[in-house]
Amino acid sequence: MTSAPTVDRDLVDMMDAVFADHRLSHDPGPAEARIDCDRALWQRLDELGLVRLTGSEQSGGSGASWRESAELLTAAVRHGVRLPLAEHDLLACWLLEAVGHEVDDALRTIHVMPQPDAPRAPTPWAGSADRIVTVWRTGDGYRVADVDATEITIAPGRNLIGEPRDTVRVDAAGWPGQAVAPELVTELERKAALVRAIQVCAALDCAIAASVEHVMSRIQFGRPLAKFQAIQNLIADAAAEAAVARSATEAALNTALETGWLTDHLDFRIAVARSCAGHAASAVTRNAHQVHGAIGTTREHRLHEWTRAALAWRSENGSVHFWDRKVAAAAAAAGRTGVWALITGTG
Repeated sequence: MTSAPTVDRDLVDMMDAVFADHRLSHDPGPAEARIDCDRALWQRLDELGLVRLTGSEQSGGSGASWRESAELLTAAVRHGVRLPLAEHDLLACWLLEAVGHEVDDALRTIHVMPQPDAPRAPTPWAGSADRIVTVWRTGDGYRVADVDATEITIAPGRNLIGEPRDTVRVDAAGWPGQAVAPELVTELERKAALVRAIQVCAALDCAIAASVEHVMSRIQFGRPLAKFQAIQNLIADAAAEAAVARSATEAALNTALETGWLTDHLDFRIAVARSCAGHAASAVTRNAHQVHGAIGTTREHRLHEWTRAALAWRSENGSVHFWDRKVAAAAAAAGRTGVWALITGTG
């Protein structure tokens, strides 16, 4: 098996430096407050070519891959910076490019209109966007329109960590829109689901790193907390859960990039990644806060930035229960003789 291509270390260091510098100079504000997109930081990232990292160079993007974008999302999570990087670049602008629509410098998010009688999911960052790329179903397929946010009714909302999760109400009856292939809509759904798995894994890794640092430096009864077997077990269990989630997410991303997001096995791998990441979020949050004790519940300590984020993101684009059912249904359909081929992607 060939190893996945590595990302330029200098690029990763630059991403880290930008977010670290911003974190040092900006107060994250109350934990319960709604967050709006920091336009000054957005402009700086745009100047560095990071806002449309995966966009084609012909349309003003940087021509990078999802591997670089995953590092960008991870760096933002590590420093507690909340921005619609994935919604803008990986989802909204990607879809416009895919249908041959011109893409300008406006900040975009994506809104997929629900089917009749389907639950209405909040739209990330709608209230902070300049334009909202809207997808809806028609009698003969799907259509997409790039709409000015002022033309859409938006009711503000937020998730557990204050990121905008707004209710969008539109009447697309008068919009001509542009035809979009069902395969592109399926790819959009796959990408949106995998984005959250990447972000959850990044948050879990940070929570574990903070826990290891805490137990190594905290002295109790004359020795570091890390010397106590019960603490070691908590850290080991959390690290194992996070490693499984990370492995499943990387496997899904590798499959997506190797197959152009088209293979039937990808749905199963994304479902496994989301299921593993969702369950790991519970275990890591519980264990990390246990080893930190009371200090881990304070606003001043950064642990909550990662644990609350993991819990918020794991429930978006499908709940843990939803992804568990997907995994179980795929395994049942494969049958006793087909499960191994389903897992390995060789069937």
